[in-house]
Amino acid sequence: MTKKIIGSIVLVAVFVYGIFFVTSGRPIFSISNPFQSNTVVQHKKPSELTIGVSLSTLNNPFFISIKDGVNETAKASGSKVQVYDGQNNTNKQSNDVEDLIQKKVDVLIINPVDSSAITPEVKSANEAGIPVITIDRSSDGGKVLSLVASDSREGGKMAADFMIKTLGQNAKIAELQGTPGASATRERGAGFDQTAKGHLDIVTKQSANFDRTAGLNTSENIAQAHPDIKGLFSQNDEMALGAVQALKSNEDVIIVGFDGSEDGMSSVKKGQMAATVAQKPKEMGKLAVRAAYDHFQGQKVAKNIKSPLELVVADKYK
Repeated sequence: MTKKIIGSIVLVAVFVYGIFFVTSGRPIFSISNPFQSNTVVQHKKPSELTIGVSLSTLNNPFFISIKDGVNETAKASGSKVQVYDGQNNTNKQSNDVEDLIQKKVDVLIINPVDSSAITPEVKSANEAGIPVITIDRSSDGGKVLSLVASDSREGGKMAADFMIKTLGQNAKIAELQGTPGASATRERGAGFDQTAKGHLDIVTKQSANFDRTAGLNTSENIAQAHPDIKGLFSQNDEMALGAVQALKSNEDVIIVGFDGSEDGMSSVKKGQMAATVAQKPKEMGKLAVRAAYDHFQGQKVAKNIKSPLELVVADKYK
């Protein structure tokens, strides 16, 4: 018998043995995808769950509201919650999520600093059998149970439509972008830019990392380099509030934010900001926790859970 035939017989025998030989009702080994997470859901009551939460920063009222929504819903149902502040640092957030995985939380709710950088931790959670729900921003990789977010592209479009209507065709404007790599930065920018194309003249786009102080400094630089701008779109309210301080001597520049934070809404009410695309961050937190509860009750959870948007406009621009 040739070696080739012997080898084929041995291969078949090993295959059959591995698949069909059973000890105590279980196969000795099986062929499976090592990167595929366990899809069997263990049913648990809300009071039995520990929820791990990693937010990009807690130095922003928007994300504090998300945390409040999570805590309020969890407290009402008896769930335990552990919240980590990523401090807008990808390395810290990665370490925080790994720590939550080691603590064997039942579910992870993550608002990524960077949608790409968080991918390894999402995959680690998948391998540990811990479902992941992302909030406001997505993960570029790994298996996510659901993304709870507003339609950032639609929000960007709403902001651009307002500026076109208010400023007219070909008005010169600037754009403050968020953290590079964050899905919200990409999507809000895409919705705004695509709508503004051919209608507004975007003379510059600069990142201020969703931060108020950075928004102030960047807006000051923009005003010096482009003194003829008539509008500024900021991809969040924190940067917009920095722009309000930087441009307070130039009331002709309209500022449009995004988030609907408490400070942002107050600024719109005072007429300092022309408008903001308002989200409901506290509701996002609640929706994320409810999605976790549904999952552990064996219910199907939507891959995308939409949170509502509303354009809030200052009285003088209505």
